[in-house]
Amino acid sequence: MFVDLAKIYVKAGDGGNGAIAFLREKYRPFGGPAGGDGGKGGDVILVATSRKHTLLDFEYRTKFKAQNGEHGKGKNQAGRDGEDLIIEVPVGTVVKDAQTGEVICDLVEDGQRCVVAKGGKGGRGNARFASPTNQAPKYAEKGQKGEERWLILELKLIADVGLIGLPNAGKSTLISKLTKAKPKIADYPFTTLSPVLGVLELSEEHRLVLADIPGLIEGASQGKGLGLDFLRHIERTKLLLHLLDVSDGREKDPIEAFHTVNKELEQYSPRLLEKEHIVVATKIDALSDRSFLDYLENYFKERGYEFCSISAITGEGLENLRKLLFERFFQRTMV
Repeated sequence: MFVDLAKIYVKAGDGGNGAIAFLREKYRPFGGPAGGDGGKGGDVILVATSRKHTLLDFEYRTKFKAQNGEHGKGKNQAGRDGEDLIIEVPVGTVVKDAQTGEVICDLVEDGQRCVVAKGGKGGRGNARFASPTNQAPKYAEKGQKGEERWLILELKLIADVGLIGLPNAGKSTLISKLTKAKPKIADYPFTTLSPVLGVLELSEEHRLVLADIPGLIEGASQGKGLGLDFLRHIERTKLLLHLLDVSDGREKDPIEAFHTVNKELEQYSPRLLEKEHIVVATKIDALSDRSFLDYLENYFKERGYEFCSISAITGEGLENLRKLLFERFFQRTMV
């Protein structure tokens, strides 16, 4: 089950109280105050890990509390610090304060850490307050309370290439042919109910992570269909493959479909249109008039878009698409 949004409560440990104590030893009748300090409360720390790919764990557990610091003891013994609480989240998790919406951290690297609630300081024992004018203080500090807050966890997949397009544009079939991903494929809308990741191996040294983003529909940016739930996953991609069904049995004109999806991207975030796009005409094995591809290629190239045509079923054009991706990501960086 893919879960990319969660709300959790975190509470750091409270600091231990300082102790009020006095030495009572046979040969030290004037030993004086000897209350130790309280220990610090444990922090709550989120750590990104590549071993997790969903926020499903937080569907079943939503409250997390770190260990309190121990109280101080006599004979100037300090209380033990509380243990930090480590919570693992998938790489790509954005952490927000649930009340203010402020982004606390964006965990984009394996092992990256973020303290989301700091433990309270331990209180000072009465030994700390001894002075020439107050040689036997009978008071100590209480430990400070640990921070607590509600957090929103929002997972945004980290992929090099995002596959976008209306339902049935051929995204699931294409990613299954280019990578070892095995999405569910069928001839009805919203076959893909969650993003699917796959690795495209262009050579032994060159690999790309592809993300099949569930089909967008008109109104997705306002919450219609599935698009709003998954538009966030496009934000981290470096390049978008915009797939258009050009088969004879297509439900919508490819150019109209292109602008429908782009409008939703723009309404969600104008920055998405600033990403590099490659327009991919799909299902050309079911297109009887191949001159239509020339028309589409001229239309999109005049508007600054790279264009290619493929059939994921027969394999036609797939090698050209692989070469195009290789050039975009690797040959360009080598120049």
